[in-house]
Amino acid sequence: MIRIMIAEEERQLGTVDQQWINQQINRRRANGQTVCVRVIIHEGDLDMVLSTPNCGTSPGGGRPPRRQERKVFDLWNQRGLNDADFTGGNLVAFLNQLSRLV
Repeated sequence: MIRIMIAEEERQLGTVDQQWINQQINRRRANGQTVCVRVIIHEGDLDMVLSTPNCGTSPGGGRPPRRQERKVFDLWNQRGLNDADFTGGNLVAFLNQLSRLV
C-alpha cells in the first residue's frame, strides 16, 4: 500500500490524480502556508516514509538503506522532492516512476 499525505489530507495512491495533487499544493501555497508532503510506502520489503523538507525532521531507520530502498530515495532526490520549492509535477513524476519500482 502507498499513501500520500499533503498536510492533513491523506489518500491511497490509487485514489489520487495529478489534479488533486496540484490543487492541494497550490491552494496551500496561495494561502501562504508551507507544504508538507509525505509518501508512506508499505509494499513488499519496502516500509518507508518519505517527507518533503517542510515536514520537519523525523528519526531515520537506524540502518543503511537496502538496495531497493536506496533506489526509492534516489528517485525522490532526482524528482526534486528534497527541495522546499518542489512542484505538484515533481510529486506526480515520482509517484509514476515509483509504481514501476515496487
